[in-house]
Amino acid sequence: MTDDIRWVKTHCARMDHGGCGLLVGVRGNQIVKIKGDPDGFLNRGYVCHKGRVSAERLTHPDRLRRPLKRTGRRGEGHWQPISWEQALETVAAGLVKTREAHGARAVAFCQGMPKGLEHFALIRLANLFGSPNLVAVQDVCHAPREVAGMHTCGFYPVVDFHQKSDLVVLWGSNVTWTNEEGAIHSLLLEQLRQGTALMIVDPRRTELTDRARFWLPLKPGTDHLLALAFLHVIVTEGLYDAGFVAQWTHGFDQLAEHVRDFSPERMAPITDLPAELIRESACFYAQSRPAAIQWGNPIEQTVHNFDAARALVCLMAVCGNLDVPGGNIQANEPGILGLGPFVRADLLPNKRFDMLHAHHGAIPRLMTVPPAYFRQAVLSGEPYPVRAAYMQCTNPLLGYADSRQTQEALLALDFLAVADVFMTPTAALADVVLPAATHFEFDDIGHYGLGHGLILARPKLVDPPPECWPDLKILNELGKRTTPAEYWFEDPSGFLELLLKPAGLTYREFVEKGYLTGPERFHKYRAKGFKTPTGKVELALSQAPKFKLNALPAGQLAADGGDPAFPLVLTSFKNRFYLHSSYRWVAGLRRKSDRPEAEIHPETAAACGISDGAAMVIETPHGAVTQHARVTAAVRPGVVFAAYGWWFPEKGAATQFDWQSANFNMLTSTATLGREFGTPNLKAIPCRVRPAAGA
Repeated sequence: MTDDIRWVKTHCARMDHGGCGLLVGVRGNQIVKIKGDPDGFLNRGYVCHKGRVSAERLTHPDRLRRPLKRTGRRGEGHWQPISWEQALETVAAGLVKTREAHGARAVAFCQGMPKGLEHFALIRLANLFGSPNLVAVQDVCHAPREVAGMHTCGFYPVVDFHQKSDLVVLWGSNVTWTNEEGAIHSLLLEQLRQGTALMIVDPRRTELTDRARFWLPLKPGTDHLLALAFLHVIVTEGLYDAGFVAQWTHGFDQLAEHVRDFSPERMAPITDLPAELIRESACFYAQSRPAAIQWGNPIEQTVHNFDAARALVCLMAVCGNLDVPGGNIQANEPGILGLGPFVRADLLPNKRFDMLHAHHGAIPRLMTVPPAYFRQAVLSGEPYPVRAAYMQCTNPLLGYADSRQTQEALLALDFLAVADVFMTPTAALADVVLPAATHFEFDDIGHYGLGHGLILARPKLVDPPPECWPDLKILNELGKRTTPAEYWFEDPSGFLELLLKPAGLTYREFVEKGYLTGPERFHKYRAKGFKTPTGKVELALSQAPKFKLNALPAGQLAADGGDPAFPLVLTSFKNRFYLHSSYRWVAGLRRKSDRPEAEIHPETAAACGISDGAAMVIETPHGAVTQHARVTAAVRPGVVFAAYGWWFPEKGAATQFDWQSANFNMLTSTATLGREFGTPNLKAIPCRVRPAAGA
């Protein structure tokens, strides 16, 4: 029987940044089918396997369904079910007790990748509570690109797939796998069918490589050097947009002198790319008008992320590709409530001076605390102690660099509360675990605050289990218990109405529309200039001395390079069937990817005695893990592409779900951090491999 199915439009969420329009078939209180919406603004009918099976999250038999209070030692897996009232009072008491003893800044509020409005409601709670410390993973995802853009040109330059480009460059962005921040590949594929050229900068062969005019499989960790080599070619050969450069850039002569040292011939042995390929690619980018760079977050996962992002914005600028149709644009936001009023930033006016990373000299406008500095404050009390944490939508034991240090920090906290859908290795260390509702089970708004100029409707389709609460509801209730109640709502739907009020819409009216975008306007700088101190694109940063920044994109090598005991290069890649460490417990995904597989080139595998499918040990100066080898010519010789985010829910609580044996972040370290964002090296790490015992 299909005539009793109700088809509802919504948008995908919590499987990646997503944004795919969906048609969801609902029968009673059950989702029976999910397919792509042909009218989807970003996806035009496409939906990945993750999206198609995403309803399995809702009905898993081991899903968290009651609030739990720890009864044994942290990590032992002994819990007592409690009521929501008991849970909220316990969490509120733990946070308030810490505030009374050590001050509000001793409480950290932690989030993983933003999923929806819960991220901004958490910032609101932190601000109202009095804590400047919202800890998140933006140091390795999003912030280096956005903040570098803000300092360079006054905005976050995002790709414009809705207007035709002569050339699209996928720089560290595997759009057919990751759907990063709404960059769904449907619109790109349509452009390729219409003749748009494609360039790929990626050390790993992707599904689109064969369709690319240029593929630059650079050595991991050298993105900033390749971008500087591009600038060398474009500047020295006079291929830049002379009119734009003369009128709208600051520091071009300084940049031109600086990039003389980064010729393709000098960068070729460092990037491990032929000099002629670098030169031809740079010329092609410069001569393609407009050209758009879709930059992925792998460029943000080394200590040189600021320089890489800065160099790429300079590249966009000198070729006249900023805020032009089909280039890298300043997205225009719809007429909704701004972030500042939503999070009540006015109530914590000195926040930017008091956040943990401000004491480490991090770059201005970085508004989330890098995890490395959070853990330092917990373990050493520097620059001041952090003694309690509330966490949602995050699994730091897998997601933060140096998992041993993360475990040590979590165990050292006086109080830890975690809200999640499933018991994770991180939740297993909490004092209280709160069962969260998930996508399809509550009303939400997607893509708010991401800088892409749109918001997406995600209406509730089915009821959650009786005691599973949306994060918005949990935060609303905690807010009433720990901060002045007048800043919260009788019902958490008030958050939705608050956000949409300036647009003159109710939430139900917004759902009928499906999405909102800002007005389509380009070349906005012609009227008011760029929002920088000079009013121009700052190729050389005018305030670099004030903030102790490099005025020009620097070109050092990765700090972890050159150890002969570890002759290979370690990097990682995202699994197309998971979101970071999430959903290893969803059967429809686990069947597609049932074990951690590290990709290695046949030449490298043969030299190390590794056979396809066999277990192999990956070792760095910081630790060792075991993953299964996938021998493939799709990757560079000498580079190991490890699987990321693996733990094993089936191993049970006694082993804390075996979070260590295959966990990529057992191989990483926070000993060296990028100064601007507090970023550790997650790419370009020296490593070695060997067959596992018995393999």
